[in-house]
Parts: sequence; C-alpha cells; structure tokens
Amino acid sequence: MKTALVTGASGLIGSSLVKMLLQETEYDTVHILVRKELNLAHPNLYQHVVDFDHFEAQNFEFKVDDAFVTLGTTIAKAGSKSAFYKVDHDYVISFARKALSIGATGIFVVSSMGANPSSSIFYNKVKGEMEVDIKALGFARLGIFRPSLLLGPRTEKRTGEKFASWMMQTLDFLIPAKYKAIHVDKVAKKMIELALKDEDGCFILESDKLQ
Repeated sequence: MKTALVTGASGLIGSSLVKMLLQETEYDTVHILVRKELNLAHPNLYQHVVDFDHFEAQNFEFKVDDAFVTLGTTIAKAGSKSAFYKVDHDYVISFARKALSIGATGIFVVSSMGANPSSSIFYNKVKGEMEVDIKALGFARLGIFRPSLLLGPRTEKRTGEKFASWMMQTLDFLIPAKYKAIHVDKVAKKMIELALKDEDGCFILESDKLQ
C-alpha cells in the first residue's frame, strides 16, 4: 500500500485528485496540506494546516511515497507578479523539497501548456522555471502535466475563462488535440495512473496526452 501527499487540494484539479486517491485501492493513506481545514472527511484522509510561507521549517511525523502538486493561482488573484511567482514557483519547490525529505520518490506536478523558462510571457516563464528547478531536485520519478484550458466546477468566477471554455467546447471539432480544453478529472486520473506505474524517469505530458 502507498501513501500520498497532496498540496493544492482545494483547487480545481486538487479536489478531483484527492477524491480519486481516496477511492484508489493502492493508496491506504492520503495526507493533504491546506491553509485551513477542508469540509472533507474520510478514514484514510489526514489534513494538515500549514503556513506555506514557512513551509520547509515545519516538521511532519509521517513518511510518503508519492507527492502531488496542484498548487496554482493567477496574477489577478495573487495581486502582483511577485506574489504569483511565490505561489506557482516558490511554494511548489518548497513543497517538493519537503516531500523529498520525508521519503517521496515520485512527484507529479501540474504545470501549464506553453511552460518555458525562456518565454516572453510571464506566466509561461514562471511555469518553465518551476519545471527546471523541480527537475534539479533529483526525484527518481517525476511527472509534469501541461494541460490546456481546464474545464470543471469552479467555485470562483472567472468571466474570461468561462467565455473561453464555452468557445473551446463549441468549436472543439476545429481545435487541434493539443489545444483542446480538458476536464480536470482527466488530468487527475492521468496523474494517478503515472504514479502507479512506478517507472523511474522524467515524464512530460502535454494536454493531448491527457485527453
């Protein structure tokens, strides 16, 4: 049996991922790191309220096998580019270091389509730098997932994304597979599938491979 560690559990992909992990028979324990406790209960679920700004200084008395990263925000929600960078890069790398220190041999992280450390687009550049830095940590198994526009039950209003989702679903037959909108459940399912393969190496899955 395996133990999973998840950060970003309250988000669109993260909430789907946690539910699937709790249904997956090969995981008998799921730890999630949250800012505040979620309204979610299960005999195999353990919630840990953490301070992400001082994450690496916190001690955990448990070991894990697989770590899953679904953290992410937007510049608008974060309030500035520097705040966005802190969440989508710094928090992710801090989590990865902590996961490695408590036994994780595999880490599976949601990035973004177009991630590139040399990109002129700030969002893509941050995601690309995160990928470079997480690779450098030396996990035996690393999965990087680059979904296109995400479909799913959002709790927050994002008018632009709502319109884009409608357009991409309406014109789906015209859009190349790599750029089609994708439901969060498909991303979460692929993350678990890759983790359970137990294959060493770095695997980068573009959005068309997640469909």
